[in-house]
Amino acid sequence: MNKNILLIIAVFICSSALAQTVKRPFKPTDFYHIPTLDDPQLSPDGKWIAYSLAEVDSAKDKRISHIWMQSYDGKQSIQLTFDDEPSSTPKWSPDGKYLSFLSEKDSKNGGQVWLMDRRGGEGHKLTDIKGELQDYAWAPNSKKLALIIKDPENGGKPEPKTVAPIKIDRYHFKQDIEGYLQHRHSHLYVYDVDAKKLDTLTMGDMDDDSPVWSPDGKTIAFVSNHTDDPDKNENSDIFTIEAKSGAEAQQLTTFTGHDIKPLWSPDGKYIAYLRSTSDADYFIYQHDVLCLMDADGKNNKVLTDQLDRPVSNHAWSKDGKNIVYLVSNDRIRYVAQYNLLLRKSTVINKGTQCSFETLIAHSPGNWIAMMSNPYMPHELVAIENGKIRRLTFHQDKWLSKVKLAYVKGFQSFSSDGTLVSGILYTPDSLVTQKLPFILYIHGGPTDQDEFEFDATRQVLASAGYAVAAVNYRGSTGRGLEFTKAIYADWGNKEVKDLLGAVDELVKTGVADPQRLGIGGWSYGGILTDYTIATDPRFKAAASGAGSALQLSIYGSDQWVVQYDNELGVPWKNADKYMKLSYPFFHADKIKTPTLFMSGLKDFNVPTAGGEQMYQALRSQGIPTQLVLYPGQYHMISIPSYQVDRVQRYIDWFGKYLAPQPRF
Repeated sequence: MNKNILLIIAVFICSSALAQTVKRPFKPTDFYHIPTLDDPQLSPDGKWIAYSLAEVDSAKDKRISHIWMQSYDGKQSIQLTFDDEPSSTPKWSPDGKYLSFLSEKDSKNGGQVWLMDRRGGEGHKLTDIKGELQDYAWAPNSKKLALIIKDPENGGKPEPKTVAPIKIDRYHFKQDIEGYLQHRHSHLYVYDVDAKKLDTLTMGDMDDDSPVWSPDGKTIAFVSNHTDDPDKNENSDIFTIEAKSGAEAQQLTTFTGHDIKPLWSPDGKYIAYLRSTSDADYFIYQHDVLCLMDADGKNNKVLTDQLDRPVSNHAWSKDGKNIVYLVSNDRIRYVAQYNLLLRKSTVINKGTQCSFETLIAHSPGNWIAMMSNPYMPHELVAIENGKIRRLTFHQDKWLSKVKLAYVKGFQSFSSDGTLVSGILYTPDSLVTQKLPFILYIHGGPTDQDEFEFDATRQVLASAGYAVAAVNYRGSTGRGLEFTKAIYADWGNKEVKDLLGAVDELVKTGVADPQRLGIGGWSYGGILTDYTIATDPRFKAAASGAGSALQLSIYGSDQWVVQYDNELGVPWKNADKYMKLSYPFFHADKIKTPTLFMSGLKDFNVPTAGGEQMYQALRSQGIPTQLVLYPGQYHMISIPSYQVDRVQRYIDWFGKYLAPQPRF
């Protein structure tokens, strides 16, 4: 054969192989391909983990979740449900005979409990309950369920042709997703699986949640607020009640903050739970600590009072000797455990450049968790003697086709000397020139950016930007005082921290000082408004679900308890509200072209917050645009809208910062 032909064939083969391995940059439409794993549950025999996996149905433009099952040895992964209706919240019956889940299939009354026989066959609907089924838990004998049911609309009667006027008489009268709050409450019930009989355990003008059975099956622990007016505070306490109709609830805790997430020890002698570090006045800025008490509420003690970090996702070991929990530390969540005999905590896994969620006891020294890192959304892992073994691989298919941005940590000093931590995303690991830059700010404010997968920052960096996440004061992970530093002083210290990070990245040659952008959602949108009203150097901004005229938000959103405790009522503290409204009252100082965005049904930070700032800039001739997402609450949930939002970010920043095209 001719040598030239052989050479051409060889080049073709090499080119084809290269085409198979070269990855394209991560782009907005890849959001459609990211599966979401949730709610893992271990089977009684320890051999299987059931969980829900949600994937986008492009035809319906929504995520549909199904129940999957993963073997603990990692060898088998099985999808169990396939219906068009979503299935979620799997739970194993303690005898191992059934896997239950929630589904709205064949139901006129919303989600119901379904049972799937482990021996095979189709699932069948167990309950037909009026009202919203919000949570459920199996009794240890597998014969009963504890249910949390919200009162049905219209008292369970068919909806009238003409909807009645909404009558409001509650202090806290609106909530995102729920809408206007009337007197529909969530209460505790017991359901007999064989007799299909429902018994009421609690009632009244309060809400109950988090039911857990005692190991002997006689008692249920739950969480409720039994103060005179639960609307006026953030208190919650732990109660127990016998699992029979007519029983009276017993209050176990009396702390004036919140006591939540009770878990019985395997022998039934103790209850581990989480408690806030401070009372209701600081409820947003508090940290949760791990607590332990006797089953009757006596000998109550804090186990992590010296930690000064938030604790979450606690779980008992099978033998009852240890309580494992997650700790939110600087940009990570690591795994620790408290030993009851030694009365001290030790670290199980440091969580280096990763973040954990949900902990499940498997066997001595072994745990199951969900884990994410900057290059992988959540997957299930086993933590065996401190080492990680991956169990599921749902993310690999789409990840194999894309090139993700490079992620690393950095630190910076603010103008007042405060050390602040951040995470930097760049298109490649090697930065050879100054890049157009976007400061993308997290919400909360009491949240933190962690070394976990962040699709929004990834897609912005893949579009050619350097993107920074900054854990400003008010964030968690750096101690209670760091979190409480912004109490009644919004838009001050946070802005110093954000600008200090920008200065550092400009100084190190990463960020082009002539092409700086800024944006965020929720409190990130609020801080975007504060920052562009403070510093004119940003050439473009995107403020999502934010507000600036804080004087006008009292009574328009869901945060009235926070305002009354933190700022006081506006008619007595107008000066505070005016001070915190400086982006609106100094809108004439803003020169940054800004994109405002909001969900039209948002009761968390209502659309008016963005509308007011849009009008303020539009009235001055500053380039601006307002994008409103129909039917959406505070967090955008429709997949096409999620894609639309990040594409608008790229288009808006590209118009003013002009990065090099990468797609």
